[in-house]
Amino acid sequence: MLTVDIQKKLSHFELNVKFSVANEIVVLFGPSGSGKTTILHCIAGISKPTTGTIQLNNTVLFDNKKIVVPIHKRNIGYVFQDYALFPHMTVWKNIAYGMKNERLAKELMKELQIEQLSEKYPVEISGGEKQRVAMIRAIATEPDALLLDEPFSALDNQTRSKSHEELLRIHERWRIPIILVTHQYEEAKKLGDRILYVQDGTIRDEERKIHRPMT
Repeated sequence: MLTVDIQKKLSHFELNVKFSVANEIVVLFGPSGSGKTTILHCIAGISKPTTGTIQLNNTVLFDNKKIVVPIHKRNIGYVFQDYALFPHMTVWKNIAYGMKNERLAKELMKELQIEQLSEKYPVEISGGEKQRVAMIRAIATEPDALLLDEPFSALDNQTRSKSHEELLRIHERWRIPIILVTHQYEEAKKLGDRILYVQDGTIRDEERKIHRPMT
């Protein structure tokens, strides 16, 4: 369980959100500049809230400035919008970076059909392939939660649809809290167990759509 109750002063508004995520996919949906990525950054430890608390399972990650767990100790996977792959490393070395479970990583490479790209460099592979590499790299760290910042935005429709199915399969196998940021409502409806509507730094509404059996 991931629990978030944070406030952060920004230049144009104050972020003020409170929500929790069980072993489900929760979508942060809303216009650009509404604070969605800032929420992810605060959870990951990239940015620091002004006040509030963040707790993942039994570990307090942030508590009113008294407790601030550093990024590398939070055990949270993060897939950035641009994938943030290391350009000087091969696909396999990118995946192996921070990897805890080599067998799992190789199983995921086989399942997502990128085994043949092992010795390629990021510049040599497509956007969809980069997205898969970034996803496997995040999962191979065996995270307790996974954050996805618009990971499908640069993909064509066919590749995006395939990536959606891959994410759902990964989540069925790896039941952890997942937070996905997207601007696409159809994508939010397809992937989210819950959709949180974020505007001007606050959650204005919530939509729950059970589209598959929950455990």
